[in-house]
Amino acid sequence: MARHLVAIGQLIDEDPTEALAHALAARRLAARIAAVREAVGLAAYHAGEWQTAVAELRTYHRMTGLQSHLAVLADCERALGRPERAIDLFRGADREKLDRAVAVELLIVAAGARGDLGQKDAAVAMLQVPELTGDAPEPWTIRLRYAYADALLAGGRREEAREWFSRAAELDVEGETDAAERLLELDGVMIEGDDEVEDEVEDFTAGPGAPGAVSVRPDTELVDEDSLDGADAESERDGANDGADGARADSGLPTSEAGDSDPTDAKAQRPAGESGDAVDGDQAGSRR
Repeated sequence: MARHLVAIGQLIDEDPTEALAHALAARRLAARIAAVREAVGLAAYHAGEWQTAVAELRTYHRMTGLQSHLAVLADCERALGRPERAIDLFRGADREKLDRAVAVELLIVAAGARGDLGQKDAAVAMLQVPELTGDAPEPWTIRLRYAYADALLAGGRREEAREWFSRAAELDVEGETDAAERLLELDGVMIEGDDEVEDEVEDFTAGPGAPGAVSVRPDTELVDEDSLDGADAESERDGANDGADGARADSGLPTSEAGDSDPTDAKAQRPAGESGDAVDGDQAGSRR
């Protein structure tokens, strides 16, 4: 099992289909280990297997009591053509318990879902949160500014979009986004190999499930070679109990951990009133 998890970590970015195959093999060996279900869900997300990703990440949340992959679940709902469910996940999230980075990623996806529904002004309004202009940049500041610029551009506000692509590019020294290329495109600057740049821009902005759509970070670090013996021993102990569940899961039949593919009944519940959280822009967006 542990060797399969190592392979997932090595392959998930370059060959997500093969990574998913390893993840499913790990699940057959140890379906009751939360880290395995998380690995299957994230590998399925990278491979574009949205239903599998939803089922596995819901199971992971249920097993651990965490809500750390709500943004991925919401992005899967967008990819499945259900943007309303993505918005419901955002509305129902217990933001007091969410890591700030997860809350911002979920906000970005929810704003994208508004755009999917043609509510372009609402998408812009949702992203007008204090974190957008914070003095001390956080790891997710670049992505938030990029999403805001993209929403502005989709709403026909070209000059404002240029400003925010510029502000994202200033921070993006590692090339996490293609903000610099988008800025050049808006300025009408043609560079050698521009066709390739356009292809990269199209890939990045292709919508839900596109590379970079959600910044994915597993809660549990995938095991390294030094931990193989112990993890494999644990896998052997669990194998007798988990073999039947894993076989059912691979066949598409329900298991005791995995319910249907609707993630809206995860730990997050719709609050009785608006939370007033810094990243809760949905109420304002819906009025725009």
